[in-house]
Amino acid sequence: MGTSIYPLPRADREAVQNKLLYITHSKYENDWPSQPHIHPFAELFYVKDGSGSFLFEEEEYSIEKDDFVIVNAGISHTEISSAAMPLEYVSIGMEGCSFSYQGNKDCILFKCGDDQNGLLFLMTAMLNEMEERNRDCEIVCQNLLEILIIKLVRRINFAFEEAPHIQINKECIKIKRYIEANYTQNITLDSLAEFSHLNKYYMAHAFTLHCGCSPIRYLCETRIKASKGMLANTDYSITEVARYCGFSSQSYFAQCFLKSCGQTASAYRKNCKEKAG
Repeated sequence: MGTSIYPLPRADREAVQNKLLYITHSKYENDWPSQPHIHPFAELFYVKDGSGSFLFEEEEYSIEKDDFVIVNAGISHTEISSAAMPLEYVSIGMEGCSFSYQGNKDCILFKCGDDQNGLLFLMTAMLNEMEERNRDCEIVCQNLLEILIIKLVRRINFAFEEAPHIQINKECIKIKRYIEANYTQNITLDSLAEFSHLNKYYMAHAFTLHCGCSPIRYLCETRIKASKGMLANTDYSITEVARYCGFSSQSYFAQCFLKSCGQTASAYRKNCKEKAG
């Protein structure tokens, strides 16, 4: 019996330091918004089927089945589908790294060629793990992402480098100010994502990380703060206060007020009047 032993060589570099944020599967169904947007992280796209174009800043590039697109953080982009051959693709959001090729650090587009089955397999495997929510799926996906990156770097000698996490304090401050100015309106995670041009789930995660609470919690506390002022200084009914401050119903307002203040809105108003004398 012949046996071949291959000792594991020492790696030239440490493991790729990045974080998988999300993976999605999208297919054009005549409802594509095609609005240019910016992410504070890199995105990878594999075109599974169809054709269309990718718009990077002011440049537009044709894309079709088996094309691979890399968009680095901070680059305005959007995808536009052909009506006759609808786009279908798998995309990945990841932070902590950036790519460049022949001096281009904004976006990279290439034909997968002989690598199409391997690249698509890795992205589909990640997608299946997340859809099925298997045990330790996040660990599996993170490892699959590292393999994918290594294969991309091998593909046509991409330059790959660790990228410091892009601070989004400015974006979080903008969202806070927007909430404070518009708390009486119907604000949702979707509307905040549209306002900030950030992925909804990443936006919520980043806001919570930087502000100490979720965007919806901050919205609720802003409304509670406004309601306390109205309860103390006006004669509006509890129902009117709830409505003016943006709460969908008096019962929801009562629930939020009690949780936040430890007393009912009526008790708070009574205490304010007693202190005023």
